[in-house]
Amino acid sequence: MRALGVLICFAITASGVFAQKRNVTEKDLWDFVWIGDPQISPDGSRAAFVRVTVNEKKEGYNTSIWSVATAGGEEPHRLTKGDHDSSPRWSADGKYLVFLRATEKDGKPESPQLSMLSMAGGDSFSFTDLPKGAGNPVWSPDGKTIAFTSETNADDLAKQDKKKKKEDELKKAVSATSPVASPAFSKTPADKKGKTEEEQAAKEAETESEHESDVRVITRAVYREDNEGYADPKHPSHIWLIQAPHNADEKVEPKQLTFGHFDEGGIVWSKDGLQLYFVSLHVDEPYYERPRSELYSISGNGGSATKLNTIDMDIGGLSLSPDGKRLAFVASVTQPINSYSQPDLWVVDLTPNAKPKNLTEKFDFDVGDTLIGDCETPRAGGRNKPIWSTDGRSLTEVYSKQGRANLAVFDAESGQTKDLTSGNQQVINFRVSTDGSKLVYTLSTPTRLGDLFVADQNAANPKQLTRFNDALFSKLNLTEPEEISYKSFDGKTIQAWLQKPPGFSTAKKYPLILNIHGGPHTAYGYLFFHEFQWMAAKGYVVLFPNPRGSTSYGQEFGNVIQYHYPGDDFKDLMAGVDEVIKRGYIEDKKLGVTGGSGGGLLTNWVVGHTDRFAAAVAQRDIASWAHWWYTADFTLFQPNWFKGPPFDEEEDFKARSPITYIKNVKTPMMFILGEVDYRTPPGAGGEEMFRALKFRKIPTVMVRFPNESHELSRSGQPWHRVERLQNIVGWFDHWLMGAPKPEYEVAPKEQVPVKRETSDQKPAKPPR
Repeated sequence: MRALGVLICFAITASGVFAQKRNVTEKDLWDFVWIGDPQISPDGSRAAFVRVTVNEKKEGYNTSIWSVATAGGEEPHRLTKGDHDSSPRWSADGKYLVFLRATEKDGKPESPQLSMLSMAGGDSFSFTDLPKGAGNPVWSPDGKTIAFTSETNADDLAKQDKKKKKEDELKKAVSATSPVASPAFSKTPADKKGKTEEEQAAKEAETESEHESDVRVITRAVYREDNEGYADPKHPSHIWLIQAPHNADEKVEPKQLTFGHFDEGGIVWSKDGLQLYFVSLHVDEPYYERPRSELYSISGNGGSATKLNTIDMDIGGLSLSPDGKRLAFVASVTQPINSYSQPDLWVVDLTPNAKPKNLTEKFDFDVGDTLIGDCETPRAGGRNKPIWSTDGRSLTEVYSKQGRANLAVFDAESGQTKDLTSGNQQVINFRVSTDGSKLVYTLSTPTRLGDLFVADQNAANPKQLTRFNDALFSKLNLTEPEEISYKSFDGKTIQAWLQKPPGFSTAKKYPLILNIHGGPHTAYGYLFFHEFQWMAAKGYVVLFPNPRGSTSYGQEFGNVIQYHYPGDDFKDLMAGVDEVIKRGYIEDKKLGVTGGSGGGLLTNWVVGHTDRFAAAVAQRDIASWAHWWYTADFTLFQPNWFKGPPFDEEEDFKARSPITYIKNVKTPMMFILGEVDYRTPPGAGGEEMFRALKFRKIPTVMVRFPNESHELSRSGQPWHRVERLQNIVGWFDHWLMGAPKPEYEVAPKEQVPVKRETSDQKPAKPPR
């Protein structure tokens, strides 16, 4: 563990090099490289992972699969040629990688299909062609079969078959009537337009296909999901099987294994490969009940599924024990009904109606990574699951404690914990080799963006395997945040951090930005945060605290805000501002406040309860709890945050809604909104605040991002992510620094350019 700490600290360069560096900019985001979904080969010799980059137009992301030897001594190299490849999974013998590939049609990715790559060499090939695509591939233990999920149904297959037949008929008709081309006259009008006769035939077949109505008839309270779109009850996700092909000439056909109108997922093969276990919930409207899950088994040969258990929690990430008799998973209890219930590590026997055992009942921290930032992998991130030791006596998982996320081993009987990694860092993804001898994981720190490491089974002798961002980061003045703690009004200790400008001096005075996290049940911590680094580079001190309600400090601290949000968390935030001002280097007339989601809600709350801030930016916010209750993508039918609906708890909804205090607001405000944000719909947030402030003639601006969801800051279009940062800091530059910003005036005196830079003006990419 000491070796790991030394390795992380080594990334901080000597002060002599400092002067040669430049400050980070908002546009450096375009050159970041992320690593997602690492997978270690069964023998532990290689790691496959998804390399994620911003595409050339800065409008999306490219994902490709790469590999690196865990012994080191070689540079990572690319395995697949696609621009949208993801989810690599090793066969049991390590000879093949199955993965997902989405090709493009008319510039947009189509549904992903299963693809195969032989590690012996040769090109990869796709071997499914399902109308709704394929996902979540899982190899059988013998490597002969792959289970996966798809939303394809019988009607889809029938339409696909009909379309193919029509294409074939048209092609035959074209072949029968077309004259043989001569060298002197070889192009038809269709050819001159760049289309072959076959493409033209396919287009005609598509035009003649049956019209499908785009009208939605909605009968369920939950009918859309942020960043995913509208639900389609006619297309539940089912489990399919397909024989694993060894080359492109080997033709295989997928077979649907499960049926019905409920989603299935969490596929796990039994040790002998004869059965599959999966999770479902056969309830049409589950929001009327507390969360629960049903565990099923089904023969690989087909037939009816057998329900093994009903578990009163929302479970996922199932992991089968080496003896095949138990499952491990991470989940939160549903009784009592809390605003927040810590995720715990559980095991359950694979016998009918067995009672799950909570291994971490007395471990008062969060199992799993509950930290939040703006630079986790924007695509193909992957998901962790508990990993059993080879003898079945322990489980490896990430846990979050006081703004840090590290790996630990948990005893599979007692839950006793032993740290594997430690330090000021965030372990994001991890995997263990089949024999348990090697561990790979991605790691983030305030000055490191998600590199891949390998270590032995005890996390000793860590070795860095990737350095994709070194060329860029070696040029940047990145600063380590200062951790502080302070007492709030009732004696609670609050942990926070200060991101300071490069070359910071206590002899100077700086403007301060209070940056509030959302959730509310998540946490800031020791991870790379581009937004904070850039704000600091622009001359601001950034205060980012974890007020009550945050995760990683225990169950009581997280749940104490139930039925009181916002409320005392506001007092925690103000106590933090007071603490920093006491230090003497903050210009107390130049205070800004911002936050997103729950942080946007609290930003609105702050300006309605104090005039101390000179400017505010509320992002993806909530203004009216009642309006949000009616329009958000998930329901509050259970008394988690409120004791009842707004028509029964009218006064409580009103008292806790920032719009109630709109007459108190004197602070100039900006609102950052995603136009397809279904989590905090603009109509329940910034749109209301903006209109009210305009009526009151308080300086205000609304910045709307087309086609962006609630994930704008984390995985939105790269151009939009940069423009979001530019607008947030631009607003503070104007009101805190006095910078002219005509674009924020109703009738600007000077022309404001709206056209983006041309490609030759964009910053050059650093060498890779």
